[in-house]
Amino acid sequence: MKTEQVKNELVLVLDFGGQYKELIASGIRKKHVYSEIKPGSISAQEIKELAPIGIVLTGGPRSVYKTGAPLCDPGIFALGIPVLGICYGMQLMCHMLGGTVSPAKGGGEYGRTRTHLDSACPLFKGMPESITALMSHFDAVSSVPDGFKPAGKTRSCQIAAMYDQSRRLYAVQFHPEVKHTDSGESIFDNFLFDICGASGDYNIDDYIETAVESLRKTVGKEKVLLALSGGVDSSVCAALIEKALPGQLTCVFVDHGLMRKNEGDQIEAVFGSRALDFIRVDAADRFLSKLSGVTEPEKKRKTIGEEFIRVFETQSRALGDIPYLAQGTIYPDVIESGGSSAATIKSHHNVGGLPENVGFSGIIEPLRGLFKDEVRVLGRKLGLPDYLVDRQPFPGPGLAVRILGEVTYEKLEVLREADAIVREEIDRLKNRPDQYFAVLPGIRTVGVVGDERAYDYVIGVRAVTTADFMTAEYTPLPHRVLGKISSRISNEVKGAGRVVYDISGKPPATVEWE
Repeated sequence: MKTEQVKNELVLVLDFGGQYKELIASGIRKKHVYSEIKPGSISAQEIKELAPIGIVLTGGPRSVYKTGAPLCDPGIFALGIPVLGICYGMQLMCHMLGGTVSPAKGGGEYGRTRTHLDSACPLFKGMPESITALMSHFDAVSSVPDGFKPAGKTRSCQIAAMYDQSRRLYAVQFHPEVKHTDSGESIFDNFLFDICGASGDYNIDDYIETAVESLRKTVGKEKVLLALSGGVDSSVCAALIEKALPGQLTCVFVDHGLMRKNEGDQIEAVFGSRALDFIRVDAADRFLSKLSGVTEPEKKRKTIGEEFIRVFETQSRALGDIPYLAQGTIYPDVIESGGSSAATIKSHHNVGGLPENVGFSGIIEPLRGLFKDEVRVLGRKLGLPDYLVDRQPFPGPGLAVRILGEVTYEKLEVLREADAIVREEIDRLKNRPDQYFAVLPGIRTVGVVGDERAYDYVIGVRAVTTADFMTAEYTPLPHRVLGKISSRISNEVKGAGRVVYDISGKPPATVEWE
């Protein structure tokens, strides 16, 4: 079952390989305008049948004039539908309509760049004549197509925006979708509401109503089984199915022993008291046994994933003939796995992850059309507690990939206690980072405990600020907070003797250590 969303107005976001497509689409939805991501190769006829009120051409890493570069159906520009080209999308629009794109002078522009705008362009209505915008390009438009006017420039790029008002075609070389661009929200407001004429009729309440109706129609009186991880997606999925099908849902929570402090008990407290069957499988010893001697990060992930499937298989067969399997698949999972006809970025565990021989006749994915921020909103509306809804991103393999090297019971206990202190102290801040946690690098250093020499573990603290988790900066936490964290860990966590703070950004580092 794929929940169909009621959508009177639709904006299509066409994917040409750039990293910000999800940020663009989710940002449009935040303005109460429904959006979907489609491959850049979609035909003009298919678009015509979808009848969108607007189209956004996203960025991409290629040179549009080189062989093999992703192109679009030129008929898109003749549909009469407003089009906004961003970065590669601008170069694509120019190239397809007869303008010229060539290597930018000086090797291109990267980072925040002073950009001058022409206020006569409807895209820039009500905006300052000069803004700082995020540039990231090595090619640039050197001459606009017939009918277009230049509408922006920088010191290095003489055509940083262009438009043809008669055909309702607009384009910018910079990225208005990111926070690094001043007044980027205004550009989207002007495009969506003034140029496309959007009314802003998309509402998450409509999604709930539609999903509930669809679930009842699909499932009827049958039973549904959900593998509950305790993460945001599976928790909200459970709450939504419970609302639609009271008494028909069984949740199996496979506790692999790799959760953060008290999380297993919190999950049981929330779902064990709701109108569903809740089964908690204590499989910690089983998982630790499988992880014995495993040190390579990818092997850890595969070992944990395989064992999860085996445990879930055993439970599902013991429960008898339950025809439907529910999964907390969300829209980014589908996009990244190629399920939206876009390029496959990764094979997500929720998209074709469980083996066919588990024996279900149907898969239901009621969150399949939602972005993560929408899932959180939905969770609140369904009455889930904030600590579940606002849960920070947490890797599926749990603390196993925040322990470098072999995972042992001792290391898990040390990391669990240290991580709880890190989160407790940072939670006190008014302005908190977007993600923060502790890491156990698996090395020991010399210290002094009382009058005795000690040889205890190092604890790493990670805190980042990010808009989309595709890039991130380390958060400069106050020294008083870092001092308190270090003091508490050293005094309260047996086996931890030194604390270090990770000040790496992404890139070059990743948010997680493994």
